[in-house]
Amino acid sequence: MVDGGHKAFGWAAKNESGVLSPFHFSRRHEIVGIATKVGKNVTKFKEGDRVGVGVIIGSCQSCESCNQDLENYCSKLVFTYNSRSSDGTRNQGGYSDVIVVDHRFVLRFPDGLPSDAGAPLLCAGITVYSPMKYYGMTEDSGKHLGVSGLGHIAVKIGKAFGLRVTVISRSSEKEREAIDRLGADAFLVTTDSQKMKDAVGTMDFIMDTVSAEHSLLPLFSLLNVNGKLVMLGLPEKPLELPIFPLVSGRKMVGGSQIGGMKETQEMLEFCAKHNIVSDIELIKMSDINSAMDRLARSDVRYRFVIDVANSLSPASVISCDIKEHVDHEVSVMSRF
Repeated sequence: MVDGGHKAFGWAAKNESGVLSPFHFSRRHEIVGIATKVGKNVTKFKEGDRVGVGVIIGSCQSCESCNQDLENYCSKLVFTYNSRSSDGTRNQGGYSDVIVVDHRFVLRFPDGLPSDAGAPLLCAGITVYSPMKYYGMTEDSGKHLGVSGLGHIAVKIGKAFGLRVTVISRSSEKEREAIDRLGADAFLVTTDSQKMKDAVGTMDFIMDTVSAEHSLLPLFSLLNVNGKLVMLGLPEKPLELPIFPLVSGRKMVGGSQIGGMKETQEMLEFCAKHNIVSDIELIKMSDINSAMDRLARSDVRYRFVIDVANSLSPASVISCDIKEHVDHEVSVMSRF
């Protein structure tokens, strides 16, 4: 804990090589554990509860966005990693045995949702769930959604909402996996000119999860009149925005960033109800550097999850001190 100078143990890249190694630090990702101690003023959680910590751990709690349960758009948003809390504490992410979080930014993990395969939903799940709700994808079943890029959770949640889902990719390599394993209705290869021509104007929505530089024009052509293109990927360089297809088809392009705490909890309940989890490979902390190398080569289907509790000594814990003041604390043990 910050107040008590709690020492945490984790793994971190200490130089430009990017290699991760053991790291001891004082501290205050997508993290799931068991509550082992609850402060007297914490009412939302009790000992033994499974809880999760997602991408954000703080906001101002007083702006218009916060008052609308949209903490993710607060101008004073505090991320779980690579940021600083209001007291100046540097947030080190989730690759450790201890984390301290304001209780308002902790989520209850529903019964039936596994900790390991459910943990990535705290980022990947809410990233696609929130725009589906906001942009009207859930209002009428049977609408056609295109998913461009590595959006396997988008396929699963889209199908649960009653959407007809087509995966859009540059090659046919993942076609059978998308249809047979993920449940997509169709697979569209952008390099197949005839299939692209046949698909013009057939989609109501497209979610673009691609973070590499790419052309948006082929995606716009797939949308029907009033179609919506939702950008979720974060390319390093600006993308060219073709205006003519927007104007001629009254089409829209928008974006979305994760979701607020209320909506994230709603997403977890939805995924538990519909048996939606992420496809993962569970690894130990000692495997983290080889996992990073494989991740750079896109050699993972689809998420690595680190089993912290079984990577360290039997007595080690992830301590998630859910706090507003000292009496608003919960300690959490990592357990899968």
